Amino acid sequence: MHTFLSISRKLLHLKSTSWIPTVFLLSPKQMSQSTSIPRNQQRIRDHGYDDYMEVEKKTRKVTKFQELLLSQPNSVIAISRLDMLARRFGFKQYEAGKFILKFPHVFEVFEHPVQRILYCRLTRKAMLQIEQEKQALLDQVHDQAVTRLRKLLILSNTGRLRLEHVRIARKEFGLPDDFEFSVVLKYPKYFRLFDAKETRNKYIEVVERDPKLAVCAVENVREREYREKGGEEENVRFSFRVNFPPGFKIGKYYKIAVWKWQRLPYWLPYEDISGYDLRSLEAQKRMEKRAVATIHELLSLTVEKKITLERIAHFRLAMDLPKKLKDFLLQHQGIFYISTRGNMGKLHTVFLREAYRKGELIEPNELYLARRRLAELVLLSPRKAVVDKRLVNYRTQRDDDEIADYVENEGEHSTTQETVREDVGEESQDSDDDCSIDSEEEVNNDDVTDDAEDTRVTD
Repeated sequence: MHTFLSISRKLLHLKSTSWIPTVFLLSPKQMSQSTSIPRNQQRIRDHGYDDYMEVEKKTRKVTKFQELLLSQPNSVIAISRLDMLARRFGFKQYEAGKFILKFPHVFEVFEHPVQRILYCRLTRKAMLQIEQEKQALLDQVHDQAVTRLRKLLILSNTGRLRLEHVRIARKEFGLPDDFEFSVVLKYPKYFRLFDAKETRNKYIEVVERDPKLAVCAVENVREREYREKGGEEENVRFSFRVNFPPGFKIGKYYKIAVWKWQRLPYWLPYEDISGYDLRSLEAQKRMEKRAVATIHELLSLTVEKKITLERIAHFRLAMDLPKKLKDFLLQHQGIFYISTRGNMGKLHTVFLREAYRKGELIEPNELYLARRRLAELVLLSPRKAVVDKRLVNYRTQRDDDEIADYVENEGEHSTTQETVREDVGEESQDSDDDCSIDSEEEVNNDDVTDDAEDTRVTD
């Protein structure tokens, strides 16, 4: 009897649990294993990109001082006046002088021969870098910059963008400061400007959608990789190049989720989606992947393949991007990298990971190289500047000795020494011209503009 009761209890227990779904019988560890990409991802630092932003933090401040010097007569300013104007950049009293002394390859401090006052000017290397950047900007305005702006307008749903939003991001897209006149109004066959009294209400619209421009950069990458490496067409057709940062933990189920996401079809950023029904779950997944492709294309259009998150937010409504952009990009850390360095964590710079290798752009352009030359001058050691000054002083002393020998020997020198004498005379004349300053000129405070306004997010 006892044996019969034990068997019947086991049978009743099996019948009572047979209707429960298998999911509820799994352990908590097995329940957490999902094939969807987790949304709340922790940001993993990549020191190559962070170091890049630390250098750009210095170059950004140096650029502000350069613009201030170039706005003055003869590009020279007194140190006392510089300290007063630098407070608008966030510098405290006497900090401006300390700052410019850290970069002797960019700024030069000298004493005026007549007024006996310390003045500051740009070095010849810095002036050459500025001219190279201006020339590189002008060389690419008529073809590359026009194409970038046309593709940027086509990325929007209506084919138009606010002029103010484009103006804020003009440096990233390689547009000049006067692009409204030198690009938009100069090419009426490509662009149409809707004028208004206020600048923020002005719009730029593309005249005609060229199907040749509606090709994303990621499509060219896929085609090149497919020809070089091969593989299954279904795995490459909708995939992105993924390169996770060092230290990023990739589990088995995460790999499966990424593999499924790579095979998911989506609508291209340049494709018109107004006729599709976007209410289904499948359509929402395609729209999420389309947003990744849109940001990928937006970064590909920039000169340095990077842009701040705050400036991407300006185009959020026009390009159907999600509201929480930071969380959305952290979900795809293998494609993008967000750096908080460079401005006390107030700005978030988004990099396109596939475009960089060891902190350098893989396919550099002339404008990028010209801007990087300023970073090279900033990173040069001050000790090397001291050595250069000693060499210059030694050469000047040697030239003076040769001139004295020439006078003593009553001109019995070769033509080479006469050329040296003429060069010394030209250099002294140039130095006198550089030091000529009108002391009665006053600083126009309206010429000093603060770039902090560009970082505001106005949706």
